[in-house]
Amino acid sequence: MVEWKISNGLVAYEDAVALMEARAADIAGGTADEMIWLLEHPPLYTAGTSADLCDLTDPDRFPVHTSKRGGQYTYHGPGQRVAYVMLDVAKRGRDVRAFVQQLEAWVIATLAEFNVVGEIRCGRVGVWVQRPDKPLQANGAIAEDKIAAIGIRLRKWVSFHGISINVEPDLEHFIGIVPCGISDHGVTSLVDLGLPASMDDLDVALQRNFKRTFEA
Repeated sequence: MVEWKISNGLVAYEDAVALMEARAADIAGGTADEMIWLLEHPPLYTAGTSADLCDLTDPDRFPVHTSKRGGQYTYHGPGQRVAYVMLDVAKRGRDVRAFVQQLEAWVIATLAEFNVVGEIRCGRVGVWVQRPDKPLQANGAIAEDKIAAIGIRLRKWVSFHGISINVEPDLEHFIGIVPCGISDHGVTSLVDLGLPASMDDLDVALQRNFKRTFEA
């Protein structure tokens, strides 16, 4: 059984990490159910285990938290839905790559409900959308922006951290970092794409598509 927790208001990053780590330990110990936690953070940057300090271009803009998740720098803030996934990967096949692919598929299926075509790109973590409304890239390809980030950690085969999807964050807040170490592409959101989606709308789609992706 997967418990769903939705927090109203902004959750401090340190509090979220403490709850995730405690819940993951309980899941590993067999004393708690798996959990998906949907929330928003106040504006902040996190540095994953592969973060390069050169990618923190404005270190004084927002608090910077060192994170044990995989990946590089990312931004969290109001208008972005964070979904922390505390799931037992051992009972889901002990295949980390397949698990990450399921997370990607979950995001893509959720975005599809808003008529957004999310795509995976080799060498670029996260979920991307094409932007034919923007100038072409230097190589003549259609411009692409990132709409969702993925970064997890496993401890005793239980995942924590997770995904984030941009609904209506202030995209200017991303300027203080090179998101995920990728400087050649931009960042977008559902509202930036002209889709007036609410956080509640996204939550419903996330819950529906989680069942289709992970429990089919």
